[in-house]
Amino acid sequence: MHWLHLAIAVIFEITVAIAAGKAEGFTNRRWTIATLLSGAIATYFLSKALLTFDVGVGYALWTSVAGIGITVLGALLFGQRLNWRKALGIAVVIAGVVGLQLSGVA
Repeated sequence: MHWLHLAIAVIFEITVAIAAGKAEGFTNRRWTIATLLSGAIATYFLSKALLTFDVGVGYALWTSVAGIGITVLGALLFGQRLNWRKALGIAVVIAGVVGLQLSGVA
C-alpha cells in the first residue's frame, strides 16, 4: 500500500508543478487553488507512504520521480526542450532511485 500512496503523492506533486506554472505568480485564482489543493493532497499521501519508507528515502523517491515526470510532461505537453543533457540527468536520477530501491527499502 505504501507504493500506492507514494505513486499518488507523485501524481499530485506533478500536478502542483503544472498548476503553479499556470498560476501566474498566484494571480490566477483557479490555478492557485489547484496548486494549493494538489500540494495538500501530495503531502498527505507522502506522509502515508512515510509510515513505511525511511523519511530520507521516501522523500528522495517522491521528489526524483516527480521531477522526472515534470520534465517529461514539460517536453510532451508544453514543447519544452528535452536535450541529451536533460536525458542524461534523468538517467542519473533513475540510477539513484534504483540504487535506493536496492538498498533494502520496504
